[in-house]
Amino acid sequence: MAMARASSGLQYPERFYAAASYVGFDGSTSPTKTLTSKFAKSTALLLYSLYQQASVGPCNIAEPSTWKIVEHSKWASWNQLGNMSSTEAMRLFVKILEEEDPGWYSRASNSVGEPVIDVQMNHNSKVEPVIENGNSYPETKTISTQNGSEVGTQDKGIVVEGFGPVGVYDQWIAPPVSGQRPKARYEHGAAVVQDKLYIYGGNHNGRYLNDLHVLDLRSWTWSKIDDKIGAESPTALVPCAGHSLISWGNKLLSIAGHTKDPSESLQVKVFDLQTATWSTLKTFGKAPVSRGGQSVTLVGESLVIFGGQDAKRTLLNDLHILDLETMTWDEIDAVGVPPSPRSDHTAAVHVERYLLIFGGGSHATCYNDLHVLDLQTMEWSRPTQLGEIPTARAGHAGVTVGENWFIVGGGDNKSGVSETVVLNMSTLAWSVVTSVQGRVPVASEGLSMVVSSYDGEDVLVSFGGYNGRYNNDVYVLKPSHKSTLQSKMTENSIPDSVSAVPNATNATRDLESEFEAGHEGKNWEVALDNVDPAKSKGDIISVLKAEKEELESSLSKEKLHGLQLKQELAEAESRNSELYKELQSVRGQLASEQSRCFKLEVEVAELGQKLQTIGTLQKELELLQRQKAASEQAAMNAKQRQSSGGVWGWLAGAPPDDA
Repeated sequence: MAMARASSGLQYPERFYAAASYVGFDGSTSPTKTLTSKFAKSTALLLYSLYQQASVGPCNIAEPSTWKIVEHSKWASWNQLGNMSSTEAMRLFVKILEEEDPGWYSRASNSVGEPVIDVQMNHNSKVEPVIENGNSYPETKTISTQNGSEVGTQDKGIVVEGFGPVGVYDQWIAPPVSGQRPKARYEHGAAVVQDKLYIYGGNHNGRYLNDLHVLDLRSWTWSKIDDKIGAESPTALVPCAGHSLISWGNKLLSIAGHTKDPSESLQVKVFDLQTATWSTLKTFGKAPVSRGGQSVTLVGESLVIFGGQDAKRTLLNDLHILDLETMTWDEIDAVGVPPSPRSDHTAAVHVERYLLIFGGGSHATCYNDLHVLDLQTMEWSRPTQLGEIPTARAGHAGVTVGENWFIVGGGDNKSGVSETVVLNMSTLAWSVVTSVQGRVPVASEGLSMVVSSYDGEDVLVSFGGYNGRYNNDVYVLKPSHKSTLQSKMTENSIPDSVSAVPNATNATRDLESEFEAGHEGKNWEVALDNVDPAKSKGDIISVLKAEKEELESSLSKEKLHGLQLKQELAEAESRNSELYKELQSVRGQLASEQSRCFKLEVEVAELGQKLQTIGTLQKELELLQRQKAASEQAAMNAKQRQSSGGVWGWLAGAPPDDA
């Protein structure tokens, strides 16, 4: 895209002073009558605070007494701007004035003369809209210095210089990048460290990659890193895809991923940004099976790994945690119903406690379900989703900005998803941020998305993906105030399931109390605390009303939920009393049965002794029977001998004994 960078320092000062002169600022510490007569009090208060921030700097004066309502409101409004830069305050001052009074510039030019900045512009240097990858970009103007040299271009609505000055919200635009672009790819790893986007590995035409590239997000310049392998880790640079890249201090962690010759267990590779050296992380405990397409979430000092697909194409839904302090693996057996086995899903963590899993796919279908894991109780739940629930998808990318989870891309085995959606993780309400037309890289599968900040504003950055062709394009999106503060303004109630993912702060409750506090100045102080000062008064009022309605609805539901809990507690106490009585009865029965059992054991012992006695008597009886039989046999033998001796004696002439 033919667009040069513009220096934000040259864009606003002259126009700001012209605008300040137009609305009647005279350098005093309060808005003039001209200013308050032109605009509502809240707008005048905001313009006053921005003027003070731009011309004086951060508020360092003592806080006035609270009974001085006007002075205290002005002080509070100015103080809420914190350390906002003077250039940003100038930009917001001009922006708000143009929203409230679109024709101010022409009237100011006729009355006080044309501002210096417009004298310096070369109005003949207009550039026709540029068409790149099927997208048209707005007309630009070249801003020149006093000697005529070009310093940049300014779009009608878009100014690119790093992240901050991108003026179009909720639209994907392609910034002008330079340097040697990485090879087109998808299923790569991406991470941001100190305003530098690192891209590692991926898949190109079925070939796994292991190159490492870095994009400087200030100059939009690509460069390739000449990485090397540590002496103790010869396998640390194996080409891979479907891995996860996590920034950890001054290091990059590459976790898991598909490889040509997969290992049995999951590997964690470490890239040291100072030495440009890869090594393999030494871990302890039982490591998970190797896989790709998993989700890896950094929670404190732990990596939470869920799901994926192993080397045998088996889908997984197991849960593992790697403690980065002890380098120890732990397999978690969570309670509840986990998500079905899947890969290419996204995960996010809310308030360092709740792990959210969305979408993903199996071999035959894609999902759009949302699951929540409480990392304290290790319990799965499937809460109710609100708003415009996204279509089923896999291969999408997601990042969190505060309590909002932005998700882009993915596909459903038929086509790429064109919508970029956001989930408010406190209310579980979905809404659509924007939608792209045609085969644009942000409607791809296997793309990456990261979040970075510039000048206090967050910007989403996407790279690569596959949508019929492999891409190596960079796109950026600046979330608007509405999408970052509250993802579903039209919802008037918060579901019961939101209790599973509570808000981490009491900001909304504080907002409600401030909203009802009383005077207009105090309301504006709260609005500055919770709302982007660049938004118009109408947006602020709608935000406050929506917040108040949500809080009232939430309070009523909390009261109802409290009554239900009290009733359940009473019922539980009644059941507990009955169960205690039943327990006492069972204990008595158990004691009686134990006594009866003891008696039976005694009887059994006695019967055993009797059986032993019977056995002894049986043996004695058998002995007596044998003795009797022997005696009878001996008597019979004796009788036979006597009979035999009488015959021979008769023959010998001897008389019998009885003669």
